Amino acid sequence: MSHGDEQGYSDYGDTGHTRTRLPDQDPYGGAPRRPGRTPSRGLITVVGVVVLLIAAIAFANRGDHSPTTSSTPKSSRPHTSPTSPTGTHPVQTKTNGIPSDFAHTEQGAQSAASNYAVALGSTAMFKKDSRDALLHLLYVPDAAARLQGEMDQAYSADFLSKMGLDAGGNAPKGNTFVSRVSPVGATVQQYSDSKAKVAVWCVGLIGMAGNSSTDPVTSSWKTWTFDLQWSDGDWKIADDSQKDGPSPVPGDDTAATSDEISKAIEEYGGFTYAR
Repeated sequence: MSHGDEQGYSDYGDTGHTRTRLPDQDPYGGAPRRPGRTPSRGLITVVGVVVLLIAAIAFANRGDHSPTTSSTPKSSRPHTSPTSPTGTHPVQTKTNGIPSDFAHTEQGAQSAASNYAVALGSTAMFKKDSRDALLHLLYVPDAAARLQGEMDQAYSADFLSKMGLDAGGNAPKGNTFVSRVSPVGATVQQYSDSKAKVAVWCVGLIGMAGNSSTDPVTSSWKTWTFDLQWSDGDWKIADDSQKDGPSPVPGDDTAATSDEISKAIEEYGGFTYAR
């Protein structure tokens, strides 16, 4: 967690969204759009596309039901595309509800960093007992000892009050405090047998859901980078930092009501990650 940030996902000060209208020219910096084709050329293009589509479907069906001349056994062919999630076996072990015993591989380091982002972006960080437990579980001993005092200052009673929480990190009756992180992807920037640097791209939710809330739940996008060490048979955090984005262009979704957000948080549990 970034030591300069008060919270893993703390974009709670600005709840508005600015909607951007793309210009009529190519948004990626290319030439302006060309005039439309004449009706006759457009018709020829449509007919050509339909013919190609029919041919492709026929070829695909023939491949499913007729013998193939390929020498490669069907069972040995790849079943995933380049954009599909990758991985072998999910992590089965948990310590205090947090996945642990990650593989001593690049894949294991990515899984550890993704799960650690989920844990450090949760509501557990807003209560001292659970926060201290997370620090000692996820960080190497030296880092955990150093961060404990810093985190106590960051999650002060004044800060918690600004988030709508009492000094113990509890939400007012009838309200639901939301703090959740969902990784979108991860990449290994450096790797050795003893160390790994992994960046996790993730979206976070933060805010208070309730009729009396003045801090509605908002979303933010972050890249969370973890410096990991192989320590005592598992990946542990030696240091971490955050930066904003990359953030997609906001869509046209209608914002949910506080009741809808509260219900969703209660009904839809978070995930653990392994790849």
